[in-house]
Formats: sequence, C-alpha cells, structure tokens
Amino acid sequence: MRLNKALLVFKKDWREIRRNWQVILPIIIVPLLLSVLLPIFIMLMPALSDMPGSASEDLSLLIENLPTHIKDELIGISNKQASIYVISLYFFAPFFLIIPLMASSVIASDSFAGEKERKTVEALLATPLSDSELFLGKTLVSFITSMMVTIISFIIYSTVVNTISFLVFDGKLLLPNLVWILLVFGVAPTLALASIGLTVLISVRVKGFREAQQISVVLILPILMLIFGQIFGAIIFGPILISMLIIVLGVIDLLTFKLGVKLFNREEILSRLS
Repeated sequence: MRLNKALLVFKKDWREIRRNWQVILPIIIVPLLLSVLLPIFIMLMPALSDMPGSASEDLSLLIENLPTHIKDELIGISNKQASIYVISLYFFAPFFLIIPLMASSVIASDSFAGEKERKTVEALLATPLSDSELFLGKTLVSFITSMMVTIISFIIYSTVVNTISFLVFDGKLLLPNLVWILLVFGVAPTLALASIGLTVLISVRVKGFREAQQISVVLILPILMLIFGQIFGAIIFGPILISMLIIVLGVIDLLTFKLGVKLFNREEILSRLS
C-alpha cells in the first residue's frame, strides 16, 4: 500500500466535498446546534430546577444516580452550580458523540454512492491504484474532516460553557477536563473510524448517496443507548467507561478496516454498475 497514492484519492474527494452542499450543510448545522444550543440550554436548566414539575424532578433524579466520586465533586456548591456542572460535564457528553458519527457517516456515504450518482466511479476504479489504497483514501477524507468538525465544535462548546461557568463559579473554568479530553481525542476518532468503515462498505453496495445515508443512520442507535442509559442512571461517562469504550472501538476499527479491504473489490463494483 502506497500512502502517497491514497492521498491522491483524499485530495480528489476533498475537492468534491467543498463543492457539495448536500454534504456540507449537515456537518455544519448539527455541530452548531449541539455546541451552541446545548450550552444555552444549560443556562435554562438551573431556572427550571427551581420550578415544580418534571424538569426539576428529572434533574434531581439524575444527580441522585451519580456515582459517589462525582457527588463528592458537588459538595459545597449551590443547586444552580451543581446543575450546570453535572449537565455540561457529564449529561451532554454522549450527545457530543453524535458529531463525529454524523460527520463521518455523511462524508463516507458520499464516498462511493455519491460518485455513482455523479457517474465518476468508473473512472476512479479504472485508475492504477490498489483496492487498499482506494479504501484508505476514502477513509482518510472522512476521518480527517469529521475530526476537524469535532475539534472545532469542542472548542466552541468549551468557550460557551466556560463563559457560563466563569460567571456562575466566580471565575472557574470547567473545560477541558479529563473526561472530555478522552471523549474528543479518544472516543471520537475511534468511533469515526468504525462509522467510516461500515458506511463505505454500505455505500459501495447501494445506488445513491441518500440511500447510503439513510442506511448509515442506524449507526446512531448505540449512541442513543448510551444517552438513555445515562439519563436513567444505568451508566455515567467517567474516565473508566470512556477508556473501555476506546478499547472496544479500537478493536472494531481494526476488524472493520481488515474486512473492508478484503471485501472491497473493484471488479464486483464494476459488475454492479453494468
């Protein structure tokens, strides 16, 4: 496998992405919603916690279900401060994983299915590149772009959260901390790679970009399970859980890439087009 040849595929796809608003809009709008609107919601939650009803009860239940070591972090702070602390650092952590998953799956869906719609896949498959070089090039463009979006979103989220915490915690900044560093630089890249490998395999076998994107939406189900698991107190996004998740996703990445290279066969793809 020659990395310089794979980079040629990366550069070609990068030029395509910059011109394709069908791909660009989702990977701009969704991260902005999650990195800007969620922190704004943080400011509203403490106000809701002082009101009678399900909002305050749900928040109290969430805090009660926290592990002892996290409850110890809340000792000596007000209910308003505890609400902001728990929601911004722990409750929203699994929501943030939607960003690398969504960005990588959208771009990967366009990697081959989009080329079929643009009638450019035949020319690509006719190039003197090996199957593994083509697969790696497609993976790189999705991975690098999704990580750029994730890191920028994290910077925006941290800026908004720290602005809130600076005012509420008398100058204290909440981010970055160990949980979010592991999340952004550990879970996000391994999750993106797993999503990319599976989505590229899907996009090879479907007719168009929309079909590939619709099928790849099922990849968000594990993230939803993590979100609901945390809401009901079954799990909490601490360093130990995140480290275990990184290891599991790393194994999936290796298996997916090996399987992808093995199953990626240009003769079969060309036969499907004929």
